[in-house]
Amino acid sequence: MRLLLARHGQTVWNAGRRFQGGSDVALSDVGRAQAEALGRAVRGYRVAAAYVSPMRRALETAEIALQGTAIPVVPLPELRELSLGEWEGRTVDEVRARDGDPYLAWLRAPHDCPPPGGEPLPDVCARMLRAVQRIGARHPNGEDVLVVAHGGVISVYACHLLGMSFNALWRLRVDNCSLTVARPPRVVSLNDTEHLRPAPTDAGSAP
Repeated sequence: MRLLLARHGQTVWNAGRRFQGGSDVALSDVGRAQAEALGRAVRGYRVAAAYVSPMRRALETAEIALQGTAIPVVPLPELRELSLGEWEGRTVDEVRARDGDPYLAWLRAPHDCPPPGGEPLPDVCARMLRAVQRIGARHPNGEDVLVVAHGGVISVYACHLLGMSFNALWRLRVDNCSLTVARPPRVVSLNDTEHLRPAPTDAGSAP
């Protein structure tokens, strides 16, 4: 099985550097355009099915990316984004203003310095692995499968496959609507954003 792990498109909260976590936020106009570009990239694979986080931003990304195809979309609750506890709905600047700059501590060691009330990263990994196991059982013949989820859960899964500590989580970059390809237990590519680049302009066209 080849997993095509796609992060959802940008939301208004992403643009405002506001923590989302378990908050159910819709895509922005930029995010919808990113989802269309993701759809063009996915056409290069023989996708048998799509498994999607039940959160709005992931479902909307999948619907836009797969519009006009017959690829079935299956929501899986295990693919939801990790909870960020008390930080959800707050901006990065608001959290950084707290005593000791807990945001910086979280960037450096997210496993050891989680947000108050946040979901433990080993628990996130465990449910992600359950999701992958369920998906693998449905696709035992090496098919391409699209997974539309979130930056946190994709990064946690990548850390697991790479044998990295969860404290290294934010050293991995997973952009909105990027593609990370895995053939468990191997990572094939991480954070492919080539499909999101503007098309080259014709040098002979008028300015």
